[in-house]
Amino acid sequence: MSYYKRTADALLQDLLDAFGAVLIEGPKWCGKTTTASQLANSILRMQDPSMREEYLATAKTKPSILLKGNTPRLIDEWQDAPMLWDAIRTTVDDRQIPGQFILTGSNAVDKSQIHHSGAGRIARLRMLPMSLWESQESTGEVSLKELFNNPDYDIDGKMSKMTVEDLIFAASRGGWPASLLARTPKAQLLVAKNYVQTICSDDISGIDGRKRDAKLTSMILRAYARNVSTLVKKKSLLDDVTSSGEVSCHVDTFDDYVAALEKLFVIQNISAWCPAIRSKTAIRSSVKRCFCDPSIPIALLGLSPEALSMQLRTFGFIFEQMCIRDLKAYTIDLNSHVSYYHDRYDLEADIVLHLEDGRFALIECKLGSSEIDEGAKHLLELKRLIQEHNKTEKQVPLREPDLLIVMTGGSMAYTRPDGVKVIPLACLKD
Repeated sequence: MSYYKRTADALLQDLLDAFGAVLIEGPKWCGKTTTASQLANSILRMQDPSMREEYLATAKTKPSILLKGNTPRLIDEWQDAPMLWDAIRTTVDDRQIPGQFILTGSNAVDKSQIHHSGAGRIARLRMLPMSLWESQESTGEVSLKELFNNPDYDIDGKMSKMTVEDLIFAASRGGWPASLLARTPKAQLLVAKNYVQTICSDDISGIDGRKRDAKLTSMILRAYARNVSTLVKKKSLLDDVTSSGEVSCHVDTFDDYVAALEKLFVIQNISAWCPAIRSKTAIRSSVKRCFCDPSIPIALLGLSPEALSMQLRTFGFIFEQMCIRDLKAYTIDLNSHVSYYHDRYDLEADIVLHLEDGRFALIECKLGSSEIDEGAKHLLELKRLIQEHNKTEKQVPLREPDLLIVMTGGSMAYTRPDGVKVIPLACLKD
């Protein structure tokens, strides 16, 4: 089976060169173990059914035995035996050699189960399902890093080969590596559906051993799906969950379920960017409701690619999720994070992509060409507000955006006369 190269590959090698151990986190089935296996020289699979009980017993009595093996040694789904964390930290301290262990896990570290954070010894790497470049569907004719690094980078005429229908199918299938191995298009679509079912029936309770209701989990996720890429308030989501009368849900229960879904990396909300260009009360500060992959809301809403092609407004919200996923993947080694901007005057940037060194891009996601002008207008107005702020606040000026980008579902990239970059998602790469 051929390996689909990931944007995390080089970063994983760099981290192994610097730290004694690396923890790869991210949603289940996103390819963590496969990526780690490319560099591992021995593997301990904690969920191997023939050895699981023996491994767990050994981990409780003498975990160091499980750490023996050629390095880097991969400990897959280490969180099944949390005591391994402290054993790995101790072993790293004793050996004083980088690149000893790779840990993979499909839920966040439970700090109550470990005695030391691992700071300085265990580095962290967050993976996501595959971007369009990683799934070999984007042409990769436009490099995001080159856009940041080279002001003279010419993107005019760079092309995407994906139609809107292709994008809809890719979103419905998702970036799950297993879906690319399925034999038929119909089979490819089943992976995301099965992922959602597994989260609701098993993982929501398995994450910490607390029994949670599968139906309530599904209804909370569906409420999120109906409001994906929006700033909907918690109360509205809770009302959505309980409106049918099928389930009751107290706000504390809702918070507990959402927290569990965040620990599973299924829900990945993004926060507001609040620069001092408006009064604090003028800028929206609630979180934007997001998933780790666009296939999740599609599966939850029971939408087929054919149905989505007739609901392009709905797909516009899901397209934004694709953009967020891919932009994160393309800047994974730059320690990036994303936020959004929206104020009471409806001025917005769907995505603000921040790099570790302070550079940032203001980005609008517009599926169709008829919306490009509107998106560009928002970005230019935001830039103007920052410039106006800097004229009066010369002691503490704000950095101006390094890039203004309208991401589209179209076919050709170009730079507008006003400097805004128009880039099809399916021609972008890292």
